[in-house]
Amino acid sequence: MSAAARPLVSVLDAADATNVVATAKLPAVFTAPIRLDVVQFVHTQMNKNKRQAYAVSVMAGHQTSAQSWGTGRAVSRIPRVQGGGTSRSGQAAFGNMCRGGRMFAPTKTWRKWHKKINVNQRRYAVSSALAASAIPALVMARGHKIDNVPEIPLVISDDLSTIDKTKKAMAALEKFGAADDVRKAKSSRNIRRGKGKMRNRRYTMRRGPLVIYSDETKEICKAFKNLSGLELCHVSRMNLLQLAPGGHVGRFIIWTQSAFAQLDALFGTYTQASTKKSGFQLPRHSVRSGDIARIINSDEIQSVINTAKVVKRKSVLKKNPLKNLGVMCKLNPYAMTMRRAEILASSKKRKATTVDKATKKARKVASKAFYDAMMEDEEEEESSEEEEEEEDDE
Repeated sequence: MSAAARPLVSVLDAADATNVVATAKLPAVFTAPIRLDVVQFVHTQMNKNKRQAYAVSVMAGHQTSAQSWGTGRAVSRIPRVQGGGTSRSGQAAFGNMCRGGRMFAPTKTWRKWHKKINVNQRRYAVSSALAASAIPALVMARGHKIDNVPEIPLVISDDLSTIDKTKKAMAALEKFGAADDVRKAKSSRNIRRGKGKMRNRRYTMRRGPLVIYSDETKEICKAFKNLSGLELCHVSRMNLLQLAPGGHVGRFIIWTQSAFAQLDALFGTYTQASTKKSGFQLPRHSVRSGDIARIINSDEIQSVINTAKVVKRKSVLKKNPLKNLGVMCKLNPYAMTMRRAEILASSKKRKATTVDKATKKARKVASKAFYDAMMEDEEEEESSEEEEEEEDDE
């Protein structure tokens, strides 16, 4: 992800937000690559380091006398509560499938609760979180209200440390447009869902601005510490859990002038090493420009690469020899003879069928004529017999 690329940052007057008292060069850490995967991994590991050990009682589920009945009773071999007189006697015990039994693999306090994180990974994650805090789009995407903030990153002169009351601190934030974010955090305070209400974490609240100060401006803690959602952090003790809460980069940060000036010494630049972090070099981008298509199609690269090879392939249309006689003849030269024999046989069969049909028709006609003749003879005989009978009657 691209980082901020502003050459200069305005230092605003603590008394007047419209007055620019000085300009400061943008520290190199704000141009570091923003690696969301590194930030999320380090945040997950760091977040585990505040866990407290827990475990169930060693005796849980085993505080009863129980013994297996053995085999031969047509019941399972699970231990059963001894004694009599109550419904509890004879019940299965100890097993994790039993009522009142122990859990499977009971939790132990010697579980590995804390995680060690590589120093370079932690520093890389902090650099990425700081670089993301200088991009207004990421700060707004995280949910901070910075519509009225004159500039990101917001740097205020060290006169801010003269404020000694929370009321004055809120008025100062109002001048710089940061009070909207504080009010948003305060109005988000709600009762937590679930059992956490019973465990000293009854309320939840969104995060507001993060004020980063130095030794010269440490007096601001007294005035700003009671503002809802607002957090304070010393510049030499910056914590990823504050810079990227939840593993999400883009925290709204308010810098004091002296703290902002120490960033180059803390993280170093691309030409000078850090004076506070031994062995640390500011991470560099893998490529200067993320537009890979523009790089590949540039004249400098296109002029030295080989021309694209055009391979012309014959478009062979595969034909089915079972349906195409020409292809079958190429595969089997005898196929034409077989086909001709089939045609002759079919034609002979057709002729024979035609002759058979004509013969059958002639036979049918002859049989019908014979039948008609017989019927006529029978009718004549019947009529002659009737005439004879009539004569006899007379």
